[in-house]
Amino acid sequence: MTAAPHALPTTRDGVHVEFASKASLRLRLAHALLRGTLRPAIDLLCVLGESAALRGSRAFRIANVADLLAMPLRPARGTKRRAVLFPDFRAEWLWHRDHLGPDDAERAAAILYFHGGGFLAGGLHSHRRLTARIARSAGVALLNVDYRQLPKGHITDTVDDAITAYRHLLNSGFAAERIVFAGDSAGGGIAFAAALATRTSALPMPAAIAAIAPWADLDPEIRRGHPNDRRDAMLSARALAVPALLGFAREGVLDPAWSPVNHDFTGLPPTLIQVSNLEVLLPDSGALARRCAEAGVPHTLQIWDNAIHVFQAGADLLPDARAAIAEIGAFLRRVLDASAAGPATDHTTAA
Repeated sequence: MTAAPHALPTTRDGVHVEFASKASLRLRLAHALLRGTLRPAIDLLCVLGESAALRGSRAFRIANVADLLAMPLRPARGTKRRAVLFPDFRAEWLWHRDHLGPDDAERAAAILYFHGGGFLAGGLHSHRRLTARIARSAGVALLNVDYRQLPKGHITDTVDDAITAYRHLLNSGFAAERIVFAGDSAGGGIAFAAALATRTSALPMPAAIAAIAPWADLDPEIRRGHPNDRRDAMLSARALAVPALLGFAREGVLDPAWSPVNHDFTGLPPTLIQVSNLEVLLPDSGALARRCAEAGVPHTLQIWDNAIHVFQAGADLLPDARAAIAEIGAFLRRVLDASAAGPATDHTTAA
């Protein structure tokens, strides 16, 4: 791993794991600070969201405002942007001026990105700096998908939006082997769900999946009782249970098919997963990596020391975050360079 020269790769039950060396002082301080401030605030919001006064869609609509508060955030200088409007959602292209943009589809590659936010609070504004960094690190254009979230859309609608965006890229001239799926947190889970839906729809599979702390099991039981439920600096099992049980469950029941961890991963592309050793979502990442191993999917599970949830978003301040993004960029470049060396195929599909 680029930023962790003492990383120790190992194999556990067929899962390829890389452990980052000790976290930087800045990251350790950030973890302690957020553990004492943001975690209690999120826990309080969960209590309010479960209350009779705000239960359900009213609380979800309040959470939707969070992305608007991130409007002042701007990507780094040199980043180009272009809005894309779909019937049910919107998206945004981001690419660096030194790299090929979306108009160069026949020669370029693309990252199809799904932002995090617990299916409630993320969006184009909250993730603009992070996604622009990832695009520049990989050297390709990135389409950030602002998919339908609660209360407007169910997770099944979210996956439909992901496939709609993928078809858009294919129809725009991007070859499937020059497209990668990526995402963080809820969006990381969507990246896997979209790949599974791609297989079900008999669409050509993308070249790779890169996921940051993916939320891939809606059932809260995988996280309840895990030691990280107390250690995570931001999220708890309870916090993740609120949108799942109050938003997605039908008559109190979560369909196992909605969670990527419950599927066979045969045919999925090479995968990189990054997660912290202290995150409540560590079990989700482990389950995804085991699915990859069972299906013979090339994969790497990178476990970063003492990191906060989606610490990559703090790249302006955290050297560990910059290193993690560099790892993502290097992985995507390797996959895309390998695809470029192979024969070109026309993967245009009907809208």
